[in-house]
Amino acid sequence: MKPRPDDLDAWAVVASTVRPLPGRTAPKPPARLAAPPSPKAAPTARAEIRVTAQVPPAAIEPGRWRRLSLGREAIGGRLDLHGLTQDGARAALTGFVLDAAARGLRGVLVITGKGTLGDGVLRRRAPEWLAEPPLRTLVAGISEAHRRHGGEGALYVALKRQRRS
Repeated sequence: MKPRPDDLDAWAVVASTVRPLPGRTAPKPPARLAAPPSPKAAPTARAEIRVTAQVPPAAIEPGRWRRLSLGREAIGGRLDLHGLTQDGARAALTGFVLDAAARGLRGVLVITGKGTLGDGVLRRRAPEWLAEPPLRTLVAGISEAHRRHGGEGALYVALKRQRRS
């Protein structure tokens, strides 16, 4: 089955956001996507493709995850989102991460809970919120917490080292 032109356009948008590994080159886009349309071109009947989903932060590196889970690296703060609505949880998470980064913390724990049947809204949405501005510039990675810290119902959030001015 051949991909549709809309699928190729969407893939080109996604592929343009990745960087090749050292020593490798980026693949060339298909010929019909190589040249952007001129601004004076007549509008087409086809709908414009917009990719609005944020790419979630990368997973925490395995060594750091192990240090956090074993208690060798301190968890600088904990935020429990149980009982909050989505809007309340998002505001609390944003404020918490901004405050933690301002205080120079490197790793925090966000307790989302598992939700009903293990598919909670906060558990699913927290990584999305961490991938949006202004948090995406502060977050180095996120991973599911170890069982002793909440397991599937909690996230380790690694924060980037803040540069001193």
